Amino acid sequence: MKTVTKWVDALAFDATADSGHTVRIDTSVDGGGLGSGMNPKKMVLGALSACSGMDVVEMLKKMRVPFTKLEIDAEAEQTEDHPKVYKYINLIYKVDARPEDLDKVNKAVTLSKEKYCGVSAMLAKHCKINFTIELV
Repeated sequence: MKTVTKWVDALAFDATADSGHTVRIDTSVDGGGLGSGMNPKKMVLGALSACSGMDVVEMLKKMRVPFTKLEIDAEAEQTEDHPKVYKYINLIYKVDARPEDLDKVNKAVTLSKEKYCGVSAMLAKHCKINFTIELV
């Protein structure tokens, strides 16, 4: 696994993976950037959400749980001192599963958090990760 990250201008960078996919990482204009991409810490929250979401989608399909929507809201609080790191992360899984499938959704999310999601495993070594599930 490899990425190459190149400075663009101001505080904007383009990170390209060995797969050829590129993402812009930046900060706000007020923060000295171009406002042209997600900032690094928000990208970490997005990576956590997507990693876990991929697990959950695969497991729900294997469990034959019908759903057409999965949205994961992530929020975190940072420490005040530098380096500013996350104190905790809260994930809210919003899925349009049936109420009778809530136990299966909970099992899929728990397995992702505790066993399958590598991003979750890395972050959990440094901050608490909480989750809730909302049937929508």
